[in-house]
Amino acid sequence: MVMRVFVAGGTGVLGRRLVPQLVARGHQVTATTTSAAKLGLLQRLGAEGVVMDGLDAALVGQAVARDQPDVIVHQMTAISLAHAGKPDIKHMDRWFATTNRLRTEGTDHLLAAAEATGVPHVVAQSYANGNGIREGGWVKTEEDPTDPMLGTSAAPGMAAVRHVEEMVLKAGGAALRYGGFYGPGATDDQVDLIRKRQFPLVGRGTGYSSWVHLDDAASATVLAVEQKARGIFNIVDDEPAPANDWLPYLAACAGAKKPMRVPVWLAKLLAGEVAVLMMTEGRGFSNAKAKRELGWELRYPSWRKGFKKELA
Repeated sequence: MVMRVFVAGGTGVLGRRLVPQLVARGHQVTATTTSAAKLGLLQRLGAEGVVMDGLDAALVGQAVARDQPDVIVHQMTAISLAHAGKPDIKHMDRWFATTNRLRTEGTDHLLAAAEATGVPHVVAQSYANGNGIREGGWVKTEEDPTDPMLGTSAAPGMAAVRHVEEMVLKAGGAALRYGGFYGPGATDDQVDLIRKRQFPLVGRGTGYSSWVHLDDAASATVLAVEQKARGIFNIVDDEPAPANDWLPYLAACAGAKKPMRVPVWLAKLLAGEVAVLMMTEGRGFSNAKAKRELGWELRYPSWRKGFKKELA
């Protein structure tokens, strides 16, 4: 069934892979950008482009009402803008300040517009990479809580993600907990730091992460749209892994020297508590529900294959 899909945030790293997949499936796509300079990009991807500030309730309402979509896909972040400077994991509250607003105020604006216009379904971006609750096993399902990381600079971001999930589920939509993105444009900053030997292993590097290739994240999103999915889904690959496994492998794929190892106390001084928690205690996620309920099949079941291909 052909659907009218409104993608809020169509020019981010995921939006650029999602829009063409939706178009290839025959859907009519309207996608937003905050920059008029990117309207041509959206046109080349096959979408009708709209300039929209997700923090302006009136503009969001007007854009949705004008489009009259069957579904809204919320992919609005300011992560690419945040990455324009050096990644600042020590001060994540400042680094992700605008993204946190888009995940709170922006989510509320989109849901209000959906209700006012009669849009029956919303699919939104959430997060699943090292932020599973830090107790019990190393791999978490959708039934397990995420870690609020209280008292750290990541706490506002975790609260914003919870807001997305709670509000979208209340509206009968789907929240997709994407793992760490990799693919075109997604890990350039990390790879650059790795090549400069500025991305060390912390302590024993036992903290788990979950990864997902952008193309796989996009395909899962298409399935959630087409199936009018409801609930929370972990959109991650088949191999959650500790930092002491994936980081040296990523360095090797990038042609870099083996990452240095720094003690916890020094990492806490240099990079802050969040980096230490994720590298030493972070939890990964299981994709069993998404595979079972959405029929999702991954092109890159493991970051091992994906890292190698992307950095070949």
